[in-house]
Amino acid sequence: MTIATTSMSFLVREQTPHLIVESPSANTSTPDDDADARRLAASVARGDEAAFRQLYDRYQPRLFRLALVLGRGDESLAQDMVQSVFVTAAAKLRRVDGEEHLWNWLARVARQQLAKAWRQRDPAMVGMADLPEPPDAVKPDSVLEESLDAALLAMDAEERQLIEWFYFDRLSHQEIAGQLNATPKAVSGRLERARAKLRSLMTRRLSHET
Repeated sequence: MTIATTSMSFLVREQTPHLIVESPSANTSTPDDDADARRLAASVARGDEAAFRQLYDRYQPRLFRLALVLGRGDESLAQDMVQSVFVTAAAKLRRVDGEEHLWNWLARVARQQLAKAWRQRDPAMVGMADLPEPPDAVKPDSVLEESLDAALLAMDAEERQLIEWFYFDRLSHQEIAGQLNATPKAVSGRLERARAKLRSLMTRRLSHET
């Protein structure tokens, strides 16, 4: 059964993105991975809802991580960018050669969406999406992920714990409040300050690198 693109975009909106931080990997693919990527892309192109959910579940964490770094710690921008990538995938994803091809296609769309967002905010602003790609010998997403890891390590232990509980362990404000013997409102304020610091650290680090 074929479903409309608008239905697929709703599937994206009904899910809540969460930041997942992990050590960068080589992201090497096997023949089985490549065959699965080809099957997945072809199914999404046919409008297969289950395939679209699988695509989202498999690539959303990695895309959100990339989007967060590209957006210099702007969580709202990262969420919007990831949603735009999957809406674009539902409408335009067709044949891919393998796992790496599929990921590169998604990452390229993410960069395009970010460049568009930057231009809408400030036509004179230059974001990372406008910069040339790093050499092929260096995985762009691995370089960016290292910047996020470094920013997290530069935070105070208490701030980093809040980020880990909220994003990694997916605890609610109420659950975190129970851990800290505080009120949910107090947790919300502390978490907002931790996010602001993370954004600042990432912006400074990426500014130095670019």
